[in-house]
Amino acid sequence: MKNNQSIALNQALHSNSKTDIKEKILTGDRATGSLHLGHYVGSLQKRVKLQHQYEQTILVADMQGLTDNGHNPQKVSSNILNVVADYLAAGIDPLKTTICLQSGIPALAELTMYYSNLVSISRLERNPTVKTEIKSKSFGRSIPAGFLTYPISQAADITAFKATLVPVGEDQLPMLEQTNEIVRRLNHIAQQDILVECKPLLSKVSRLPSVDGKSKMSKSMGNSIMLSSSEKDIRKAVKAMYTDPNHLRVCDPGKIEGNVVFTYLDAFHQDQNYVANLKAQYSAGGLGDGTVKKILEECLQDLLKPIRQRREEFIADRSQLIAILKAGTERSQDESNEVLRQVKSAFGLNLF
Repeated sequence: MKNNQSIALNQALHSNSKTDIKEKILTGDRATGSLHLGHYVGSLQKRVKLQHQYEQTILVADMQGLTDNGHNPQKVSSNILNVVADYLAAGIDPLKTTICLQSGIPALAELTMYYSNLVSISRLERNPTVKTEIKSKSFGRSIPAGFLTYPISQAADITAFKATLVPVGEDQLPMLEQTNEIVRRLNHIAQQDILVECKPLLSKVSRLPSVDGKSKMSKSMGNSIMLSSSEKDIRKAVKAMYTDPNHLRVCDPGKIEGNVVFTYLDAFHQDQNYVANLKAQYSAGGLGDGTVKKILEECLQDLLKPIRQRREEFIADRSQLIAILKAGTERSQDESNEVLRQVKSAFGLNLF
C-alpha cells in the first residue's frame, strides 16, 4: 500500500468501534501454513459475507499451531503473516472484521489454565474430535499435553470474546459442546451468568478433497491448491486430479461420484446448470477427462488470479500486515481482559 493509504488505514483501525450488533462470531485458523481452496470454500467465502452482518473476530491461532509443532516452531511463526495476507486477499476487511493474534492476547492462556481445572483428562480423551485428530497424527504414545487440551484453549478463545456463534463443520461440534460444558460449570461456580454459551453456525459445504482424491486437503500433505498458487501450479494440480479410473475412452460412460474434477466444479463453477450438463454428457459417454479438466482449470485460474495478485501486494508490505494484526490484537486485549477479570473473581482470585 502507498504510505498515505497505510496512514489512513491505521487511523481507521485504531478508531474502529463496533456497537449495536447483537451476535458475535469467533472463527480462525492455525498458523501452520498458507491457506488453500479448502479453506476458501469451507470458511473464507462465508466469513466475507458474515462480516457485513455480525461482529466478527478472526483469530490467528499460533499457540494452537504449536500443539503439534512444538518441535518445529518456525513452521508456525513463519506463517502468521501468510495467513493474514490470505485473509485480506480473499476479501476480509480489517475495518469490519477484527483480525488478532492468539499469542498476543495473554488472557487467552490464563483462561485456558483456569478452565483446565474444570475438565478431566478422561473427558478430553473421550472428545470425538480429539480422538480423530490424534489418529491422524504420528504421535504414537507421546501425545503433547497441549494437543490433548486444545479443546480447553478453544473454549478460552470463544468465551474471551463472548462469541455466540462459531462457524464449524459437523466434525467440530464436540468442541463446542465441551466449551458449553465449561461455560455452565464456571457460571455455576460464580452463581451467575458470567460466560455465554455458543451455538454452531454449520457450514453447508463438505470438506474439499485433495487433488489425488485420497484425503481432505491439507496444508502439511502437499495435496492442495493454495490461494497463492501460480498459473503453472494450478495447471499441474488440475492435470493430476483423480477422475474415474475406468473412463479409458471418451466414448465410455464416466462415473461422477468420487470424481475430484466434478467435486471442484460443483464447488467453484459459477454456472451450475452448465456443470449439470457436463455431468450428463460425462455419465452417458462422449466427454473426455481432458476436456473437463480444461474447463475446471479455466474456472480456477479466473478465481485465483485476482486473489493471488492482491495477496502479492499485501505480502510486499510486511509492515502493513503487522500493523493490521497489531491493531486488531490490541483491541481484543481489552475485551478478553474484562472476561478474565470476571473469571478470576468467580474463582475468588481477586485479592488485589
